[in-house]
Amino acid sequence: MAAGAEEQEARERLALWDRRSEPLAPLTDLQTDSVLELKAATEELPIPGELPIEDLCSLTSTSLTVGLSAAIPESTEGILLQGFSALGMEDDRIETAQQFFSWFAQLQTHMDQDEGAKYREMRNYLSGFEDQCDSILKDVNLALQHLESLQKQYLFVSTKTGTLHEACEQLLKEQSELVNLAESIQQKLSYFNELENISTKLNSPTLSVNSEGFIPMLAKLDDCISYISAHPNYKDYPAFLAKFKQCLSKAMHLMKTYTVNTLQNLTSLLIKRHDLSNTPNSDNAFTLFYVKFRAAAPKVRTLIEQMEQRSEKIPEYQLLLAEIHQCYLDQRENLLSPSITSTITELTSQNNRDHCALVRSGCAFMVHVCQDEHQLFNEFFTKPTPKLDVLLEKLCLSLYDVLRPLIIHIVHLETLSELCGILKIEMIEDHVQNNAEQLGAFAALVKQMLEDVQERLVYRTHIYIQTDILGYKPAPGDLAYPDKLEMMEQIAQSLKEEQKRLQSMEASFSDIRLEDPDSNNLIKSGTSESLGLRAQSTVSPADLHGMWYPTVRRTLVCLSKLYRCIDRAVFQGLSQEALSACIQSLLGASDAITKNKTQVDGQLFLIKHLLILREQIAPFHTEFTIKEISLDLKKTRVKINDLVSSTYKTIKTKLPVTLRSMSLYLANKDTEFILFKPVRLFHSMEN
Repeated sequence: MAAGAEEQEARERLALWDRRSEPLAPLTDLQTDSVLELKAATEELPIPGELPIEDLCSLTSTSLTVGLSAAIPESTEGILLQGFSALGMEDDRIETAQQFFSWFAQLQTHMDQDEGAKYREMRNYLSGFEDQCDSILKDVNLALQHLESLQKQYLFVSTKTGTLHEACEQLLKEQSELVNLAESIQQKLSYFNELENISTKLNSPTLSVNSEGFIPMLAKLDDCISYISAHPNYKDYPAFLAKFKQCLSKAMHLMKTYTVNTLQNLTSLLIKRHDLSNTPNSDNAFTLFYVKFRAAAPKVRTLIEQMEQRSEKIPEYQLLLAEIHQCYLDQRENLLSPSITSTITELTSQNNRDHCALVRSGCAFMVHVCQDEHQLFNEFFTKPTPKLDVLLEKLCLSLYDVLRPLIIHIVHLETLSELCGILKIEMIEDHVQNNAEQLGAFAALVKQMLEDVQERLVYRTHIYIQTDILGYKPAPGDLAYPDKLEMMEQIAQSLKEEQKRLQSMEASFSDIRLEDPDSNNLIKSGTSESLGLRAQSTVSPADLHGMWYPTVRRTLVCLSKLYRCIDRAVFQGLSQEALSACIQSLLGASDAITKNKTQVDGQLFLIKHLLILREQIAPFHTEFTIKEISLDLKKTRVKINDLVSSTYKTIKTKLPVTLRSMSLYLANKDTEFILFKPVRLFHSMEN
């Protein structure tokens, strides 16, 4: 019964293995197929109670786990014997039905046992796996417990580690911030800490402005002042800034002292050397002044460059540079002023009678002085200063003070016009315009001097016009018209005859071959002389300058002197004044000739010289016309017809004489034709 209960329990457990919901041991597809095949095989077997003995024995023999021999007994008795032996009933006998049923039950039980042996074996096998699984599950649960414990510990450690890591990161961040803050504070403090170092260096008795560390110290001092000035919110800002300013003042004082002493000592040495030599001012003295200063320039140029570099940003350096400029210019003035004065005095004594040579040499001297001073200034400084031109203007003024009294006493227009040419062309156009930067001060002197000369020239021209042109008193020979012209005509006629004679002689000698070389030279000489006479005969002697009325000649000469010396507007006014005066003198001369000779002579004299004036003033390109108001007499034609008729009669009688006089005075066919054209037109109108 116990065995049956166990078997029944096993069956129930087996049924739970593969139940539809939540199987204890779900089978795979392969396992399921195997079970189905076993089931099909078992269903084909007969029911154990119905099996015959042979089949039962056969089934028993095949279902037992005990291995049977390979040889199958041939007799039934043998088979049964083997079956009973297998059941341990070889000694039992079945004699009754009860024994048979007991045997059969035992046999059935044995068959059931044999049939479930595989399952039991599998169960045992699976039970072993179950035990192993339980053991493994137990180990797994234990491991899970350990893992859970480890996880809790890991989480605890991880939390602690993360907290520690965050704390470390925060500490590192704070450390970095503190380091940066410390560096920033140290960097900011470095500017303040430099105060003691700079003060120590500046107060050192061995400090020299030429030492290697002086300029870097200046740069550091500038940086400190700039930094502190940019942060007025720092503690003790006014105190530190004042102390650094004191250091800056001391440094600039050292620079100024060294530079000023160098310049002053050099000037004193040159002045003493010049005084001891007792040599007059000359080019050698000026050369010495420039050479010594150029040699001393490298000693102070480095410091001056430092001043110039800082002068744009730091006002103190700008003031210091201005003081150095002034010191340098004062020393140059102390050296040059006496020498320039004495040189100008020497030039004045050498050219006391030649004003043009004096102006030319004095201006050339000042040009060299201005150029040399600019070049020497560039040896010391890299940036210009207007104070240099102020000094040069002052030096040039010494020349102006000498020349101006001489200029305002010049009376000759030729000298004044030549001075204008020297100042305007030679000095301004040739020198100043080609070097305007270095000759700016000299340009102011020359322009002022030119204005003085022009003013004097205009003043003397007014006087000349009144005295020598308008106030001219003609000599008898000046009014000897037409006698002078007739004499000139005779001379011209004799020249023509001489020319013809020489031409005929030349033609006669051209047919003769002379072997004497000397005679050959004479022929050539004669030919050249004849050519000279032929060239002279092309110009009428009446048109030569010597035959012009003196006021005309003086007016034209005066205008030619003024044309390039004064402004166009001033020249136009003076030229109109001169021409008006000249015409007045010509009118007076014409009236005198009319009184002495005839009205035609007076009028032709006036026409001749007016034509000369018109021709000679054309190159001046100036407007000489003057507006005059005239009356329209068209309504008076009735008082006029009578006059015209009488005039026509007079013209017919006097026309040949007039033409002869016109030819004598004008000696120019084209001009005669132009002037005679209105007369011919009037004659044709009357006809």
